Amino acid sequence: MYSTPTEPHDHEKYAADHNHRHAHVPNPVSSAPGLNSSAGSVPTYAPPYIYTVQSNSVPAVPARGNWSTSLCHCCDDPENCMITFFCPCITFGQIAEIVSQGSTPCASGGVCYCILLSTTANACLYSCSHRSKMRAQYDLEETPCADCLVHFCCATCALCQEYRELKNRGFDMGIGWEANMDRRRRGVTAAPTVVPGMTR
Repeated sequence: MYSTPTEPHDHEKYAADHNHRHAHVPNPVSSAPGLNSSAGSVPTYAPPYIYTVQSNSVPAVPARGNWSTSLCHCCDDPENCMITFFCPCITFGQIAEIVSQGSTPCASGGVCYCILLSTTANACLYSCSHRSKMRAQYDLEETPCADCLVHFCCATCALCQEYRELKNRGFDMGIGWEANMDRRRRGVTAAPTVVPGMTR
């Protein structure tokens, strides 16, 4: 508490004493952290950090709903066309391993297909189930007809189409499921094959 000045000369003494007491009192607005003294009481904050989580488990793929190549475009991949024509069990084993996500190894899937193909006429029933599973995984249309009819009437073309579809979606068909997943965990993916347009 300050005494009230009573004499005229006391006003100068009162003013000098008041200025001395408040000379070193900091301005609470300008000294507070995070406040801009030139802007008064408006606080300034640094923008928050934004963390981006990247996933390498899923590569860039063609649009859902359509096959990347048609059923009869076997010559788009001549090497696979020849292998599938003379030894379809190899192509089926590679497809089965990727579609089953490693639960059916290429060797066992190929052997089962070879046994069914050589002893019975029901190999198409075994292979069409993997076509249906692949369509469900990638939301592909059932075209040009039912999966069992596609494999019954033209199993070679069906296997070639499924092989090309997985290859166009970034899978390296020659190294199996586990090696493909290891590549993606390390950020290395096979470049998807560029196709001129999506066809049914």
